[in-house]
This record gives sequence, C-alpha cells and structure tokens, in this order.
Amino acid sequence: MGLVTALISGKGGTGKTTLCAALAGCMAAEGKRVLCVDLDVGLRNLDLALGLGQEPVLPFTQASAGFLRLEDLPEHPRIPGLFLLSAPERAEQAELDALDALLCQAREQFDEILLDGPAGLGTLFRLGVHCSDRVLLISGADPASLRDAAQTAQQLEISGCSEAWLVLNRVQKGYFRRTGQTVDDMMDQVGLPLLGLVPEDGQVSLAAARNSALVLFERRGAAPACLRIARRLDGRRVPLAIT
Repeated sequence: MGLVTALISGKGGTGKTTLCAALAGCMAAEGKRVLCVDLDVGLRNLDLALGLGQEPVLPFTQASAGFLRLEDLPEHPRIPGLFLLSAPERAEQAELDALDALLCQAREQFDEILLDGPAGLGTLFRLGVHCSDRVLLISGADPASLRDAAQTAQQLEISGCSEAWLVLNRVQKGYFRRTGQTVDDMMDQVGLPLLGLVPEDGQVSLAAARNSALVLFERRGAAPACLRIARRLDGRRVPLAIT
C-alpha cells in the first residue's frame, strides 16, 4: 500500500511546490512509483516545478469524478515512475469530497502519493491533512515563517494529525552562525521534529525557467538536500546537512 504525504505551509513563498516536485523526482529516481497531486485549485504550478510546463496535464477532478483512470495517466517523459494530477481552475464540492476515494485507489498503484497543498488554513488545507498519512510542514528559517509554522502546527494537532515533521526550506548559507539560532530552537518554536533542511539555491528557479525538473538539472545545493529528505522519510538513517 502506498503512503500519502501532504506538504503544507502556513504562508506562501516557502518553496513548498518546488520542494514537492524535487522530493517526487528523488523518490522516482530511487525506483518508486510516485504520484503528485496539485491541490492548489485555481493557482496550479506544480507542473512547472516538475518540468512539465509544455506537456498536457490532467486535473485531479477528472479522476475523482470518474472520467479518468489512474492507469491512463501519462508518465513523466524524462523521469520514469513519476506521474502528475494537476489542479483544476475550479472544483465542485462533490469533486473534492471524492478525493479521499481517489487516493484510496492511488495507494494500490503507487508507492508514494505527494499532495501539494495550498498555503493557508482553508478548506483544501484541511482536506489534504485529512486524506494524508503524514504531513510535512514547510517553513523558512526566518521569524515570520516560523511563527506561521507554529500556528499551522497547532492546527495540525487540533485536526488530530499524528505524524508530522518540519522541513526548513530556502535557508541562507551561514544563517545559523550569523543569527546564533540552532535547529533545536526552531523545532521548539514550531513544536515539530525536523525532517530536513534545504539551502537557498538559485538553480531551483532556473530549472523551472528552463522547464526542467530539479533532479535533472543539478547535483549540488537543494537537489541532494531533497534526496536526503526523501531517504529520511523512507526511514533511512541519513544525517542532516546544517548550513
């Protein structure tokens, strides 16, 4: 049975979508069958982060409404084992309600299902958390991002989420040394264990601009950091890389 992982953030701009795409590429490169589902209705961009901006993509509502079989999803043209259900321009409540059943089907066909949730604490946030086995809360290392992450973590606790981790993304080089903060300080502030840390990397936006998945574009910076997170999520003992 495949596992469903929701990637969420308390605010926009944390790099959640690019991180979701990078994790998916790393998991597929490790030999897993991976399905990405973009839940950001009306504001989809996971296809761009996956290097699929020029490819036809299908919205998850077509599958949840029964018009599309998961078996018929096109595979990523350059990353074997990677598949995408994009977000629609709009979605009826009945189509959203059917997402849980769709993910039950997906568990039978994929090893990993990654939900790229929208920023904020609205309906789709709650839906993504409800449908998932585990949650990754994506935050920057700055005080504003950490405060929002702490509030989001409280909502996760209220919702009954039992398995959640913090991922610090887009961390500037030397940030801990210059600020005097530690990883433990940030975990204490948010109230979640740390799964991984990803450095700020200009190659991430450049890869999207060149319509390339990050895992195919570079081998330093954010890419190996995402590979470490994918392996830690798989239960392997991989050390954090502190920047």
